Amino acid sequence: MSASPEPLQSVFDRAFAGLCQGRETFTPQLTPHEVGTITGVSTGIARVSGLPGVGFDELVTFPGDVFGIAFNVDEDDVGVVLLGEYWHLHAGDEVERTGRVMDVAVGDGLLGRVIDPLGRPLDGNGPVAASERLPIERPARPIMDRAPVTVPLQTGLKVIDALIPIGRGQRELILGDRQTGKTAIAIDTILNQRGKDVLCVYCAIGQRAATIAKAVATFREKDAMDYTVVVVTEGNDAPGLAYIAPYAATSIAEYFMEQGRDVLIVYDDLTHHARAYRELSLLLRRPPGREAFPGDIFYIHSRLLERATHLRKDLGGGSLTALPIIETEAQNISAYIPTNLISITDGQIYLSPSLFQLGVLPAVDVGKSVSRVGGKAQRAAYRAVAGDLKLGYAQFEELETFARFGARLDEDNRKVIEHGRRIRACLKQPEFAPVSMPAQIAVLLALTAELFDRVPLDRMTDAEHSLRETAADIPAEVRERLDSAEKLSDEDRETIIEIARKALQEFSPEPDFKSEPEQETEAQPKPKGAL
Repeated sequence: MSASPEPLQSVFDRAFAGLCQGRETFTPQLTPHEVGTITGVSTGIARVSGLPGVGFDELVTFPGDVFGIAFNVDEDDVGVVLLGEYWHLHAGDEVERTGRVMDVAVGDGLLGRVIDPLGRPLDGNGPVAASERLPIERPARPIMDRAPVTVPLQTGLKVIDALIPIGRGQRELILGDRQTGKTAIAIDTILNQRGKDVLCVYCAIGQRAATIAKAVATFREKDAMDYTVVVVTEGNDAPGLAYIAPYAATSIAEYFMEQGRDVLIVYDDLTHHARAYRELSLLLRRPPGREAFPGDIFYIHSRLLERATHLRKDLGGGSLTALPIIETEAQNISAYIPTNLISITDGQIYLSPSLFQLGVLPAVDVGKSVSRVGGKAQRAAYRAVAGDLKLGYAQFEELETFARFGARLDEDNRKVIEHGRRIRACLKQPEFAPVSMPAQIAVLLALTAELFDRVPLDRMTDAEHSLRETAADIPAEVRERLDSAEKLSDEDRETIIEIARKALQEFSPEPDFKSEPEQETEAQPKPKGAL
């Protein structure tokens, strides 16, 4: 026989007894929420009262999912930098503490994405897949965690790789007047990292939307988005977002560096960053200093750029190379912000408006540019030609100035000028056209061997293009030694020069078949009385 079903009333009684027992053992978990009130809102900042426990740099939330960072923690109120659309905020709205500092999503899922400094996607490809979050402000690595900078970061630009080399873990400043090609150099460097196992982070600070869209389109067209993260703040965004953008981008880059990867980060540009911080500081009533910048303007950039380094092998051996960009006014590189950045970084690449107007692109002024790491982060093949090349170019620039005034020059000086014109022509390079290392070495060795001196100036572009194509014929073992050998051997040098000589043979004019004695006879004056 089957058992009779339990009466419904007993089921209810048993359930009620269980509920009563659970209620007696339940312990409520109380989480305190500190809530304040907005007392005033200005452009990009808010004044808040009623948050006695808030800490410096703590994240607070406003209505409408707007975040802010507690910046001025005074006795009576708190000055908060707003991170987002603040138009709908009014005095009297509630503000709540979060108990944490500003952080950003990091991970491999960010590669190929365009995000803002808060980690929100801007490319319309759905939410960002992140593995963890890191604070945007992190202490720089201690000196004992760092290794020397010895491995080059190839930019694909002949003038930089040969004369102003950049190493992995270095900080190289790019500065110049507006519209001289600063961003183009940074983008070319990112494009050249394809296939070189270097990840890139491009941080656009306060740029026009059209400029950012053009850069992203270039990355996509050249298949560079696969290894690039783009962090964006536009010109009409809140100044607080422009302020935190480079720190957030650096935390994203540091995540990859700590995985043992080589990373390149571009800050485009820190002039907008300094101006945004000046705007926030003046609105928060901080005392102004030189050019109305606050007293800690040096510190905001030094703590940012000191995070770029090359880690020791036992810590993964990763590196973070920084290319900050600064805009000068009327070629004044001794202004406040440029001199700050020059003193922080390991060298600078100066772009001259005069060279730009002459059509010398990239318009790098070799005389005012320097890399303080120098040949330590350069392949032996480059070191073998860099010294002669830089000396020849410097002599040419000096003599060219005299030649403009109609000074009479002897044969040796004319040769220096003609050789210098070939150097300048070979260092020219179109935008978004990086050159491989073997092709660069072939061109530079041909220059130092004066093989281009017989090529007419109007045919230099074709001659150099032909030589770069012929560089593919360099034997594989020679190319391998170019990348690894500590010294360029005489045999390898002769092999490359011979290939270059054959490639340039068709561009040299036909030799004059008139014998030298005949030329001298014609040049001699006729004796008196001769017919």
